[in-house]
Amino acid sequence: MIYTCYEMVRDCRADRPEGWRFLIVQYVPVMRRIVRHYGGKESDAEAGMIAAIARPDSPLFASLDPAPERVFVAGLRQEILKRIPAPAAEIPVTLDAVAAALEPLTLTEKQAAWLETIGYDAEESGAMLRMAPKTVSAIRARAAELLRGKTDAWRPSLLAENGRALGQEAAAGTADCLSPKKFLDIIDGRTTWAGREELARHTGGCWHCIDHFCRLVEVVKLIRGIEPLSEAEAEPFFRALKLAPGKPAGWKRWFANS
Repeated sequence: MIYTCYEMVRDCRADRPEGWRFLIVQYVPVMRRIVRHYGGKESDAEAGMIAAIARPDSPLFASLDPAPERVFVAGLRQEILKRIPAPAAEIPVTLDAVAAALEPLTLTEKQAAWLETIGYDAEESGAMLRMAPKTVSAIRARAAELLRGKTDAWRPSLLAENGRALGQEAAAGTADCLSPKKFLDIIDGRTTWAGREELARHTGGCWHCIDHFCRLVEVVKLIRGIEPLSEAEAEPFFRALKLAPGKPAGWKRWFANS
């Protein structure tokens, strides 16, 4: 039987060592990938980072459902970003201004624009959204012009330069926000036309859900091709958390959707 993220969340909530071992072996490589993308120091993904999040009451372990691995990695990303300083943008722009400017765009177009705020170029975004990079570039050019009409100061890189601040603004949701399952159903091709219409209506005015949708799309990229730590690589982390050496169950496994 393969030990999964579901069991890891359950065991970390119960403060069992097998949960923490699995977190280290499988997710330190993911943490390093996140840190590199968002411009943090490699040491931010080392023992200090693990110690900061490795507690039973961490929000990372709040839920077991749905599709726990992708939801867990999306939450892991958020926890890591709290610990990576964000440079101030030379020309700040608010989420309200972005929302007003980009209101005419479709859901997919808003995703293509928003992925620029989280640091993905047209080629990477096209692969995540399953569209041609030229299409992404065209959408972003239109989004830039729409934003230009709503701001006093502007340049083409405005969204990218304000990405971290916009992400922080968008992080707070409401009781009406959609569950991760709604987004995962679209990503996995399980949604109905009615379900997609519901999502499009809600995201017409909710940039928290657009951000959340993009984060779950990003997760597929973050976990693709990740290799777990070797015993030697994991051992310093085990020491930092005072865990006895030993392989967690399911040492050799594959990430979901990788």
